[in-house]
Amino acid sequence: MKKTGAQLAVYALEQIGVKFTFGIPGTHTTELYDAMNKSELITPVLVTHEGGGSFMADAISRTSDSIGVLTIVPAAGLTHAMSGIGEAFLDGIPMLVLAGGTHRASGKSYQLHQFDQMALAKSITKAQFLIEKHEDVIPTIYKAYDIATGGEPGPVFIELPVNLQLFTGEIKELPVYMPSQSRDELDQSLVDQAVELLKNARNPMLFVGWGAVDAVEQTTELAELLVAPVSTTLQGKSSFPNNHPLYTSVGLGASSKPSAQWALEKHDVLLAVGTRFGEIATGSYGLEPPKNLIHIDINPEVFDKNFPSKIAIQADAKEALEALISGLKESGFTTQRSVSEIVSKLRSENDKYLETWLKKKQDTIVSPGHFFMALRSHLDEDALIVVDDGKHTFLASELFPVYKPRHFISPTDFNCMGYCVPAAIAAKMANPQKQVVAIVGDGAFQMTGLEAITAATYKVPVIFFIFNDGELGQISQFQKIPLNRKTCSVIGKANFEGIALATGAEYLPLENDLTIDFAVAKAIELTQEGKHVMVDVNIDYSQKTMLTKGVVKVNLKRFPFKEKVRFLGRALGRHMLG
Repeated sequence: MKKTGAQLAVYALEQIGVKFTFGIPGTHTTELYDAMNKSELITPVLVTHEGGGSFMADAISRTSDSIGVLTIVPAAGLTHAMSGIGEAFLDGIPMLVLAGGTHRASGKSYQLHQFDQMALAKSITKAQFLIEKHEDVIPTIYKAYDIATGGEPGPVFIELPVNLQLFTGEIKELPVYMPSQSRDELDQSLVDQAVELLKNARNPMLFVGWGAVDAVEQTTELAELLVAPVSTTLQGKSSFPNNHPLYTSVGLGASSKPSAQWALEKHDVLLAVGTRFGEIATGSYGLEPPKNLIHIDINPEVFDKNFPSKIAIQADAKEALEALISGLKESGFTTQRSVSEIVSKLRSENDKYLETWLKKKQDTIVSPGHFFMALRSHLDEDALIVVDDGKHTFLASELFPVYKPRHFISPTDFNCMGYCVPAAIAAKMANPQKQVVAIVGDGAFQMTGLEAITAATYKVPVIFFIFNDGELGQISQFQKIPLNRKTCSVIGKANFEGIALATGAEYLPLENDLTIDFAVAKAIELTQEGKHVMVDVNIDYSQKTMLTKGVVKVNLKRFPFKEKVRFLGRALGRHMLG
């Protein structure tokens, strides 16, 4: 049979379960878009910028069982999209980047968009493919999908030259996609060693990341069996139900809440699953080397990078946790720990910390504690929360409990501003029956806020809570504490009501604590009418999060003595003299 490369590509995307693609069509992808337009399974989504499209593709992968796909023009489409591709690469999120390519059979140089895309993509993707023949289109996309979703997931780049898209080629068959069955075998001897270590632990603790997000049932069962407190990474916040009595905090070390610090101080074994002990997860590495670390991860490259492990197990989180549970049960293990004592201590510490954020309601500004408490009370249990990079991120991580896996998504290791608005739109597209709420700083909103036009075009009812303080809040606070200066962190004033009008959104001002309940309830009501909403939150950033306090303290502590004296002296002088 004769098929164009564009037709073959769309067939392959359908076979692997793609539901949405994101991008902007151009001269090198018109045939691909025409073929997608005929598909009954795929919705091609037009974005305002490929950077926003890449964040959307990322969010599809994080919040659904379908892989996020970019369909972009060569060169400029790729450079625009690199922020979201980089985010997916460092955060371990599967993605397919399907780019058009210049005419490979023309014999001409200096073509429009002619660029070495393979070299550019190499540093931020797991693999790169240049398709050269029609018969390679389907197998290449299948292979790319297996690579993107296998092991530690990540983005894969595919270039489909325009001449293959345009012209037909002879194809013998249209193969059906068959999932790859290859998986490394679990090392039972290491599991047995881990079981012995956990059996004999007096105060075990769990630390789980995004790599364990699909193993919540197993993590919960193991935590209850051991009566072990559980902390999560920022990205893995939804990897353990935040309303569980054994849950402590996001983070581990000086930047975590007091409940996690208490548990960590007492621990004699730490079981870490699906985490790389990165900078944000450990509050700028403000964590002493864990005692008797059992480290489980699908990627063996993460072991012993920042902290030495006692036992390192390369495995899928769910498989490894099930093996540990079975081993403990078969050994007849029963804990001697007092459930009531531990649960009572964690609840007490978490309640005391929350109280520090729930002071008297203010009539001139919005307090984060009262805002997040009201938001949680108004939303459904399975509402999805999307955040950006900024001070609001750490406020949300500390103050907003999340109950379901994959229901809190955040740019983490790449830590890219501009993620939230497009990601929230895509999350709602993938989960139309669930509430989707975006928490975004005013600085991050200014980067990709016009993507709200996409929400209007495709009728995606999302709530955007814009934390408006007129600054790059986290950075300005990091500047203010030691330097008593705010250099390039006070941003231009935006009229968010005007932006809402320009992008077809409803607008609600939220000026103070007394109007939080009304604004949140009204925003939800408007989304139920099919509208997307911008809520302009006059946020109070004066109180510091544990992350801010912990990171400043940790970094100052590790300065050489002379530099520490210089920094402290400068800070003291500037705060006293101005």
